[in-house]
Amino acid sequence: MVNDVKNTATIKKNPKLTLLPLIALIFYEVSGGPFGVEDSVKAGGGPLLALLGFVIFALIWSIPEALITAELATSFPENGGYVIWISSAFGPFWGFQEGFWKWFSGVMDNALYPVLFLDYLKHSLPLFNHLVARIPALLVITVSLTYLNYRGLHIVGSSAVLLASFSLFPFVVMAILSIPRIRPGQWIVVDFNKVEWRGYFNTMFWNLNYWDKVSTLAGEVEDPSRTFRDALLAAVVLVVCSYIIPLLAATGALKSNPSEWSDGYFAEAGMLIGGVWLKWWIQAAAAMSNLGLFEAEMSSDAFQLLGMSEMGMLPSIFASRSKYGTPTISILCSATGVIFLSWMSFQEILEFLNFLYSVGMLLEFAAFIKLRIVKPDLHRPYKVPFQTFGATAICLPPALLLLFVMYLASLKTYIVSGSVIILGLFLYPAIVHAKEKNWCHFISTDEPLGHSNDILEDQSAATELDQVVADEASLSLLGHSKKVQDSETLSQEISTVD
Repeated sequence: MVNDVKNTATIKKNPKLTLLPLIALIFYEVSGGPFGVEDSVKAGGGPLLALLGFVIFALIWSIPEALITAELATSFPENGGYVIWISSAFGPFWGFQEGFWKWFSGVMDNALYPVLFLDYLKHSLPLFNHLVARIPALLVITVSLTYLNYRGLHIVGSSAVLLASFSLFPFVVMAILSIPRIRPGQWIVVDFNKVEWRGYFNTMFWNLNYWDKVSTLAGEVEDPSRTFRDALLAAVVLVVCSYIIPLLAATGALKSNPSEWSDGYFAEAGMLIGGVWLKWWIQAAAAMSNLGLFEAEMSSDAFQLLGMSEMGMLPSIFASRSKYGTPTISILCSATGVIFLSWMSFQEILEFLNFLYSVGMLLEFAAFIKLRIVKPDLHRPYKVPFQTFGATAICLPPALLLLFVMYLASLKTYIVSGSVIILGLFLYPAIVHAKEKNWCHFISTDEPLGHSNDILEDQSAATELDQVVADEASLSLLGHSKKVQDSETLSQEISTVD
């Protein structure tokens, strides 16, 4: 049996993501640092709600989402992530819808970062206030970062480690310098008459979501069973600290009006606490952080399309890889979407992507619960430490939060997001029709996925078999009942080997 596995595996030598680069990529998928959290002080009518929000939201939203991601990503360690989870629970139609919603929201999210990059630079270089300079700069930034993604995921991961270190260190310095000036009473200031709840919840939600995005890279991770669990735990701590510590330092040391807190205010706070040199450092860190956010988001979006192609949901051209192991067409597709969406305003993009992301997350929670019920024996290298009832209970608070975020959306958001959802409903049967008519080539789901199996390299026989069980599980849910039976048979064989 083990020999058959080895003979069918196509081993590639592209470097895998290890723990530290994966932590950095998760950090940039979710956060990127405290840049952009300034609005939480303004929308919250003072520091109190901002500080409480990042603690409470982390408990009821980030931790449950990270735990669920760790369980499902290690159970299905393939590129495609949540698309495979939903397909496993509800079939390929809903798996495709999930992939379309998440990809679209991801591209919208990525359109923010070149814009924010220039927004930070324009404080020191007013030239970028003018469209004649801004538009070419946006194109140059997008093309340059797209090329970096093309060169290899391990390069993106290593770059994310360096960018994260550079982006966070000035806030460590600011926190130390602020200690003599801290006045704890300033942390509890709040004016409920000035609270703007829609902006507050959207800002909180945006800065603490996307924990599941890294699952689309599961096939590129070294030893995903252990690495995912450890990386997600470390990333939760890193993200929450990267928000709370700068906010405690700036709001405790400065008696500024909440209305002054908008994008880029941390640079002003740095100048007031440490001097002009710290302001420039924070501005440079903010600019670099936006580049890291772009890289991490594009990697996830591109490998999600690759995973969907390997599952037979998209034409095989989306699974084509460059000599660096990166999905060339998928990267170009995502980059094109970013360019076309970059004309929208920050708040518009934020609300649109939050709405689509919320719809997708509700489906993920439902898939998590259903798989616990209908597939209790599914191979789970990491399992959320609760039985089915407890696992359902931890999904309830974040699900209610998702519904509340959707309730706060504007009419324009309902119209735009509804149009995207309707488009996905029609797009799936159109792709199925193209597949049936052989208008373009699709990868057969009956064939083993060569590249995804390269994690079999340098593992024991038992681990190799465990990996195939996960692979078979991910493929079985595309509508082939025979594969379900094969997966169960293979599980019995593993028990015999053990």
